[in-house]
Amino acid sequence: NAPRDLLPAVQALFTQLLAVAGDVRRSGSAALDMAYVAAGRYDGYWEKGINPWDIAAGELLVREAGGLVTDFKGNNDPLYSGEIVAGSPRVVQQLVKHLK
Repeated sequence: NAPRDLLPAVQALFTQLLAVAGDVRRSGSAALDMAYVAAGRYDGYWEKGINPWDIAAGELLVREAGGLVTDFKGNNDPLYSGEIVAGSPRVVQQLVKHLK
């Protein structure tokens, strides 16, 4: 989960994305949410303010399943930025468009 000082920004992003998404679900675990993306249970995932160890396993699962993993700017190495976007190429493109 994002640190408390990021909460207003995260809430604003959540509100913006909720307006264009069919639904938004969160398990509370970055690795589990990305595993759900890899398994096709979730279409996409985004998070801000998380640690590299919270990203690493889920990023591997998504990439091995054929998905994309970027940061909010669309860069391909989100491990140390604390920002992550994961999903199919189409979903990641749409999420990045809203998160930039």
